[in-house]
Amino acid sequence: MDNFLASCLTKFQYYKSLGDKTFAQLSTEQLLWQPNDSSNSIALLVKHLSGNMLSRWTDFLNTDGEKENRNRDLEFENTWTDRKELLDHWNAGWNCLFQAIESLEEGDLKKIIYIRNEEHTVMEAILRQVAHYPYHIGQIVYIGKICMDEKWSSLSIPKGASASYNKEKFNREK
Repeated sequence: MDNFLASCLTKFQYYKSLGDKTFAQLSTEQLLWQPNDSSNSIALLVKHLSGNMLSRWTDFLNTDGEKENRNRDLEFENTWTDRKELLDHWNAGWNCLFQAIESLEEGDLKKIIYIRNEEHTVMEAILRQVAHYPYHIGQIVYIGKICMDEKWSSLSIPKGASASYNKEKFNREK
């Protein structure tokens, strides 16, 4: 089970890095851009993710994951204009998550915690977030690709490069 915690931590770090690499390619205006009123900007997605992380991971083992001071609806209202504020919230959410996961021990995984008064084992709660955060980070990356168009630097295997990538991988020792 220690491998489970280490694996989840590695996955969370990887998905954070995809967001970080996307932000590095974009201007403040692009971070705030919304394709239409019913869609989210990257800034709104960051607001939602950081709000979720701070709510879920603060005092993780002892209090409900939906904190009373969280106003989820405000996470989808565009109030940010500053890149630094966006990145500070992004990092605060991730730091809260990383500290919570790093503090856990194998014996904690079967403990019961609550999210919106719904019972979860710690393991189930972690898996819930392992599914939730990449969903939104995929949206962030997709919006970034739309904004950058031909100037986008791929975060994975670039189009048309699969054969050379696979050749390099399969030429290595197992």
